[in-house]
Amino acid sequence: MTDLSINLNKIALIRNSRDTHLPDVVEMATSIIAAGADGITVHPRPDQRHIRAEDCLALKHKINVELNLEGNPFTEPRASDRATVSDYPGFLSLVEQVKPAQVTLVPDGDEQLTSDHGFDLTQDGDRLRPIIDQLHQWGCRVSLFMDPDPTSMSRAAEIGADRIELYTEAYAKAHLNGSWAEILRSYQLSAAAAKEVGLGVNAGHDLNLSNLPDFVIPELEEVSIGHAFTVDCLLMGIEKAVAQYQLALGKTI
Repeated sequence: MTDLSINLNKIALIRNSRDTHLPDVVEMATSIIAAGADGITVHPRPDQRHIRAEDCLALKHKINVELNLEGNPFTEPRASDRATVSDYPGFLSLVEQVKPAQVTLVPDGDEQLTSDHGFDLTQDGDRLRPIIDQLHQWGCRVSLFMDPDPTSMSRAAEIGADRIELYTEAYAKAHLNGSWAEILRSYQLSAAAAKEVGLGVNAGHDLNLSNLPDFVIPELEEVSIGHAFTVDCLLMGIEKAVAQYQLALGKTI
């Protein structure tokens, strides 16, 4: 069965809109886990616009499910512009402190509102290889954020990745207008190619209760969902939202 990992970034964004600790990220994570989520995902960015470094450390000590830490491995330390917020230590330094079960490497930058493309391994593969080796030494499973390109999967395995996370925005957009069957095929082929070279398969970005049931990928091990889940929590509450997403994945809780 496919695991449901809930991304807390948008919950943290609500907190950061005021000088307050509410909603408390750890309390929300605990409630989401109690409702039946299989994991928690966070994507701390250097500008700390939502999830902060200190949140990641707090979550490490407070949750009892898989923690997935996403980020750009090439980001450097950065001073915080707020006295009440700790400095960003750099992504790899943060991973070393947290040592999450899974690290998902994403090629994003400050100028991006959200992640909008996967790695080009012809360009970044050699730079990523020693980073992946280091992450393995820290006991982390490593996933690479990738576009649905079957020809890239062998390179991901070659440089040492354990999994890939398929970037699903293109599928989500196609699903809105009902023309998703063809593009879904590219995800299915990519997942099959990944499995053939020994990689696990995750997926995420703009997946929701409408399009998730149609995202039929037999190899799919984990989905990460944040924005749509946060919206659904406002509409139906945490317990029902988690149950509905698990149901969309073919599970009951």
